[in-house]
Amino acid sequence: MLNCFVYRVFRCLLAALVVAPAAAGYAQQNFANVEIKVHQVSGNVHYLEGQGGNVGVLVGDDGVLMVDDQFAPLSDKLVAAIRTLSDKPIRLLVNTHIHGDHTGGNANFGAMGVTIVAHDNVRGRMAQGVNNAAPAPAVALPIVTFGDTLSLHLNGETITVGKLPAAHTDGDSYIHFANADVIHAGDVFRTVGYPGVDFANGGTVKGTIEALQALVDLAGPSTKILPGHGVVSTRDDVAKFRDLTIELERRISALIEMGMTLEQVVAARPTADLDAQYGSPDRMIPAFYNSIKAGL
Repeated sequence: MLNCFVYRVFRCLLAALVVAPAAAGYAQQNFANVEIKVHQVSGNVHYLEGQGGNVGVLVGDDGVLMVDDQFAPLSDKLVAAIRTLSDKPIRLLVNTHIHGDHTGGNANFGAMGVTIVAHDNVRGRMAQGVNNAAPAPAVALPIVTFGDTLSLHLNGETITVGKLPAAHTDGDSYIHFANADVIHAGDVFRTVGYPGVDFANGGTVKGTIEALQALVDLAGPSTKILPGHGVVSTRDDVAKFRDLTIELERRISALIEMGMTLEQVVAARPTADLDAQYGSPDRMIPAFYNSIKAGL
């Protein structure tokens, strides 16, 4: 009993270390009220909807593979949801990128002995700290990293974890489940707002367009694409999001070429006709402006 108590305290301390910097914008969030919903995507691939990015789950006799892990206070709820699908051990956790709503539970799952996998840049940024935050504890860091692509074989699936161009961040990866014909796209693609370009963490507008095109090229007509946020989509949905990104780049570039400052571009409301569909552009416009100005 004492060892169990110490373990739980250890987990809580690690969670605090990771969540404090990564989820500052969610400091007032009452995670106790978050409900984890389980959705089937195709075959033995599911996703968990809660607070933060969509968590992909592959189940089978070989064990469980997770894609992303939301915030640390939700780890026990995520495990409980996974247990409705499988009683097998959680063996692998793949991070699509660095953001805390996708990696906040890393320390908890690392402490459980789960092998964490991510692109080299994700580990690098986590290890050095992001946005003046303290470096992540060692137990939260990916212990398997890759530069281009990585192949995994689990539960009869051939799984490709592939690097995308610097888009949402400079560590974006897709996860392709070949047999189920499912792609987890991370935050490069979303159905709940404008494209997200984290310029401070290596994200670029040009890379976002290239990454979305890469997803379109990878997908087939029946491929189910799981966004980082939102609902399961199709190749055509990703193509439309690519076209939206191209149009946003065109509009903001035109204003930059007119010599407008960021404040003037914001005041010009270049997305006024789109905001009702995609929401507030308050984060998107500065990110696009900075990336375009930098030629990225």
